[in-house]
Amino acid sequence: MTVMQNTPDKASFSRITPEILSLSELCTGNGRIDPELYTRYDVKRGLRDLNGNGVLTGLTEISEIKSKEIMDGKEVPCEGKLYYRGVDVEEIVAGFIREKRFGFEETAYLLLFGQLPKKEELEQFCGLLAHYRSLPTSFVRDIIMKAPSRDMMNTLARSVLTLYSYDERADDISIPNVLRQCLQLIALFPCLSVYGYQAYNHYIGGNSLFIHTPDPNLSTAENILHLLRPDSSYTELEARILDLALVLHAEHGGGNNSTFTTHVVSSSGTDTYSAIAASLGSLKGQKHGGANIKVMQMFEDMKEHLTDWTDEEAVERYLTALLHREAFDRAGLIYGMGHAVYSLSDPRARVFRAFVKSLSEEKGRQKEYALYDAVERLAPKVIARERKIYKGVSANIDFYSGFVYSMLDLPMELYTPIFAVARIAGWSAHRIEELVNAGKIIRPAYKNVQPHVPYLPLAER
Repeated sequence: MTVMQNTPDKASFSRITPEILSLSELCTGNGRIDPELYTRYDVKRGLRDLNGNGVLTGLTEISEIKSKEIMDGKEVPCEGKLYYRGVDVEEIVAGFIREKRFGFEETAYLLLFGQLPKKEELEQFCGLLAHYRSLPTSFVRDIIMKAPSRDMMNTLARSVLTLYSYDERADDISIPNVLRQCLQLIALFPCLSVYGYQAYNHYIGGNSLFIHTPDPNLSTAENILHLLRPDSSYTELEARILDLALVLHAEHGGGNNSTFTTHVVSSSGTDTYSAIAASLGSLKGQKHGGANIKVMQMFEDMKEHLTDWTDEEAVERYLTALLHREAFDRAGLIYGMGHAVYSLSDPRARVFRAFVKSLSEEKGRQKEYALYDAVERLAPKVIARERKIYKGVSANIDFYSGFVYSMLDLPMELYTPIFAVARIAGWSAHRIEELVNAGKIIRPAYKNVQPHVPYLPLAER
């Protein structure tokens, strides 16, 4: 067989040929496993039991998610609670809002070091992040500006992996070095995300290119808006709500997909850049960090199909159509509703709600907020009527976060990277926790269910 060597362009590189289609049918046909076997062998698919509870695979002191309590010796659902290092997130938020401070940096310190910082410790920490918020010489020109991607999460992951080449101690997994790397990534994620978008917006979108230098006197949330907007202007409410979003997204237990990925990859002894790039790959998925984009797209479709957004009967009919796979993407889902752990309420959505209303009033988008409010109230009733569910259903944080980012005029391409800007704090804390406790490499079991077959010589097949 003679193979012609060629240099493919993008179109030919991306083409799915008839040969690939045929081979994919072979993959699919021979790849399906009888669903009954999962029950027979008591496989915890998704590392969850039949009731949706996560299989216990590790211990952590970084955060706690509470959705149930014991009453009369029985587990019953309760209003959701989230604790960072034992401190109620709602109290953290109330504290920095009451004192009119930005809270993300304080939250990152708490997650990394296990205690709330004193005033001078917080100032020192913010100074350290400001110091690390500078990319290596020519990194923007040589890495970010070349071959810009349409997907900012891929751009962010590529940038993180490339930083390995600039780090003389990239493979050193001692705690001081890993902490240094994590602090640099926490500081640099806003720049990597926004610069990646600016390159995409210019080279692919055909718009003007803006590259602002980070301001060491600004918070993480302020710097995101400063770097993103051509005139670097923003209101105080905009910056404070973006900061709140970062705090609420910073951490969510060791069992969420991307954080578990951090533990799994870190347990192999690999470098920080590889571990965080893997976590970014997980977060990119629409079942995880990309969920708020699906919420926004669902609402856009809803607004197009409803002539009167205040008609709650029409809203309920649309939600029913979603579950019947008759509307939007026909996936049978109401995006932003329900959570793997929470049932009665997601505390992050609960905290967000009041601030979302304030921002909608500032932006003149009260009618849209009213539609969100109606869906939040009606969706649990529709889901309970149409589905057999093992626990309650409530709005999760993705339900509101996309709407917030829209009101902040953030491009949709940055919605998931903003999630990563926040969650890198939690990933860093979990990576360090995994390395400090020096556990075994994480290796769950998979049972083979393929019968043994004899090898046949090529002429006999």
